[in-house]
Amino acid sequence: MDLFDRHRLDVTDKEAPLAARMRPRTLDEFIGQGAIVGPGRLLRRAIQADQLASLIFYGPPGTGKTTLARVIANTTKAHFISLNAVLAGVKDIREAIALAQEKRGMYNQRTILFVDEVHRFNKAQQDALLPWVENGTVILIGATTENPYFEVNKALVSRSRLFQLKPLAPTDLKRVVQQALTDPVRGYGDRAIHLDQDALEHLVNVANGDARALLNALELAVETTPPNESGAIHIDLAVVEESIQQRAVLYDKEGDAHFDTISAFIKSVRGSDPDAALYWLARMVYAGEDPRFIFRRLLILAGEDVGLADPQAVVVVNACAQAFDRVGMPEGRYPLAQATLYLATCPKSNSVMGFFDALATVEQEREAEVPTPLRDSNRDKQGFGHGAGYLYPHAYRDHWVAQQYLPSSLQGQVFYQPSDQGYEAEIRHHVARQREAQLAALVEGIGIALPEVLTFGTVDVAQARWLERTLSQVGDRLSNVRDRVFELLKPQRHHVLLDVTAGSGLLTWEAVRRVPEGGVYALAHNQQDAVALTEQAIALPELSRPIILQGKPTELTTLLKTHQAVEHFDGIVGRNLLLREADKLAIIRSLISCLQPTGTLVLAESIIRETQRIYQLFKPKTLPAKLQQKVTEIESAIYTKPDDPSLNWDVADLQQELAQQGLNVTITVEQAQTETRLSAQLVDRYLKQLQPHLTQREVSQVQTALYLLVEQPILWRSAIAYIVAHPAKT
Repeated sequence: MDLFDRHRLDVTDKEAPLAARMRPRTLDEFIGQGAIVGPGRLLRRAIQADQLASLIFYGPPGTGKTTLARVIANTTKAHFISLNAVLAGVKDIREAIALAQEKRGMYNQRTILFVDEVHRFNKAQQDALLPWVENGTVILIGATTENPYFEVNKALVSRSRLFQLKPLAPTDLKRVVQQALTDPVRGYGDRAIHLDQDALEHLVNVANGDARALLNALELAVETTPPNESGAIHIDLAVVEESIQQRAVLYDKEGDAHFDTISAFIKSVRGSDPDAALYWLARMVYAGEDPRFIFRRLLILAGEDVGLADPQAVVVVNACAQAFDRVGMPEGRYPLAQATLYLATCPKSNSVMGFFDALATVEQEREAEVPTPLRDSNRDKQGFGHGAGYLYPHAYRDHWVAQQYLPSSLQGQVFYQPSDQGYEAEIRHHVARQREAQLAALVEGIGIALPEVLTFGTVDVAQARWLERTLSQVGDRLSNVRDRVFELLKPQRHHVLLDVTAGSGLLTWEAVRRVPEGGVYALAHNQQDAVALTEQAIALPELSRPIILQGKPTELTTLLKTHQAVEHFDGIVGRNLLLREADKLAIIRSLISCLQPTGTLVLAESIIRETQRIYQLFKPKTLPAKLQQKVTEIESAIYTKPDDPSLNWDVADLQQELAQQGLNVTITVEQAQTETRLSAQLVDRYLKQLQPHLTQREVSQVQTALYLLVEQPILWRSAIAYIVAHPAKT
């Protein structure tokens, strides 16, 4: 260094800003960050012992990162090289490494390489440092305002010790001011300066923990205030307010402050705290955040965290965003605040997250084929039968039919879980009832026989089943049965109810809804049904879940005692409980004994003898007269089978038997006609029942006639007996 270089450095130091001149040179002059450089702390001991390993200092501007590096440079015996990542490149890194190797080889001297704004190095530049840090050629000290876990090479981070520096406390900032006003060489100790207390408080408050911003404001106030008659410089509140008009807000649109603040804002809105939401919104607007970015996040929140709890949320936020585009700033702050307050105060639901459950199912499970009824019928209905069996919802009551829309491997899968908030609470009840009807139809179709199913002696039910409607029509009818059962039961909110045919849960879940302050017991007749009910109940609050029993109705009294459950109920409901019971009277008598004195038993029982006959569906002259008569006689004989308990009874007989026992029972028969369609599966089952009694040619003729009816709308007739019983009054 020649004389000219020395003179240039002296002039630069003398004319440097106050913040640069007052930079501490030793640990004793360093103010703040006691948590990492206080007495006894690891970093302080390492600096004093000159035993540093690689370090990364992370923190907001003005907290002392570069200053600590300078303190280390002044105290270490190691060679110290400083680079600024904004200006330096790979060439500078190579030169620094070469010098470090020279110092180690010639003088056995370590080298500390300080890289300011280390996050500004790109990946290639950081990779160029890595091997030399790893083999100890240099000891790296990096300084960054960005989170090193995101912005610095993970390999560098893993080989360095991280220290996080926090904004300076008010007491620390006051010490910085005091130090600057009393230092006669680097500060203003050689001048008569009087700083009012309220002016000092304002400086400290607005500096926001940034020592550099504080010193810059103090310097501006001192240098722009002329001395008074006595030569003293008086700095009052007015002068300070002019010098530091706006708070130094830490906010970098690409850094941690940006992401942390928007995170706090979104979490406050999601948490329905309008005060916190407005505060964090103000922080972002004050710091210059793009309002369109905020609106974008609010629109996402309206879908993710509000959803159907308030379907207008997206509409309102979108309207506010459009209004902002029309009026701009500063008036645009009104719609921005309005959108924030609307979302912060409206009901919340994240039920749309069900989409991601569906997405996970798609990713994890084998791809299922689209069910044939749901396929496009415009191209290949004739060739492959695509679209056959689809039921047009608008053709049915309430424009809905309990049709299965999921692939067969996912039947019963639930993705959408409606909340009980806002508008979604209204649709929750509606969705749950439709699901239960679909589930009941599904269970009925693949397990327990349908009311229209006919069995023959000891033949397996699954093989003997031939008369049934489509699953969707079963679901439509079942929902009507469910509503009628509870209309007759008239339960109160505090009642304790028992569903003796829990099966699919059709009556169980309606009972849970009807008695929120009471309780529900559900009798599942087999383990499979009990497990299914238990899994479905998990979605409910624990206190609202039904108590699930497993066993036969004849074992009910024993089961209740075993489970230490209630022994008498306010209401008992069931559906097709008596269908295959030979001693129907005994079952009813047993159930009535489990009722409270004011309790009610309601059973819905299909009357198979009065159900639709398929031979009645043939159009005139479709079959030869003799064959038509033969088919009629065969099918009619089925319904008069004397040893089949589902067929060998009628309402009049049962009513008479109950009356003879002195039981208080009324039976009402309700006829119903439901529009439905014959399925090919039903036709095949029907033909199997006719085959033993017809020639092959006759079977072929019946088959041709039936296939003319497949998928054609028909009216299906059925009859249900509603049995309402009460304990006999003493």
